[in-house]
Amino acid sequence: MGVSEKAEYGLPQPVVVDAMCPERRVLEHVTSRWGVLILIALGERSYRFSELRRAVGGVSEKMLTQTLQTLERDGFVHRAAQPVIPPRVDYSLTALGVEAARRVSELARWTADSLDAVEEARVRYDAVRKASQ
Repeated sequence: MGVSEKAEYGLPQPVVVDAMCPERRVLEHVTSRWGVLILIALGERSYRFSELRRAVGGVSEKMLTQTLQTLERDGFVHRAAQPVIPPRVDYSLTALGVEAARRVSELARWTADSLDAVEEARVRYDAVRKASQ
C-alpha cells in the first residue's frame, strides 16, 4: 500500500499501477467521469438529488444514482434521508469527501490553466499525423 520506492521526475510512483492493489478501485471511483464532477459540485454545498443532477450537466439519473452509491460506500458522500412526504434526500461530503473534492478540484483547476498548452499540443500532433499520411 501507499507509495513504492521507484521515483521518476522526482515524483514517487504510486502502487495504483498494480492491477491488484485495493487503492486502484478507490482511485477509479474518485476519478471516474462522474465521480470527479459530483465531488466538485458537492464541494460547494449539499444538494438534493434533482439539484445535483442539474448541477452536474449531462449525467443520467442512473449514473448519478450509481456514482453516489459508490462514493457513499467508499465514505466520501453522506446520504441523509428525511422522513417527510414527499421524501427528501440530501447529499453532502464527509470529511474524507472534502479532502477528495479538494484534490480533484486542484486537478480541474490545473486542467483549466493548462488548456492552451493542451490545444497547442493537439494542433502539433494533428499536423504531424496528417503530414505522415
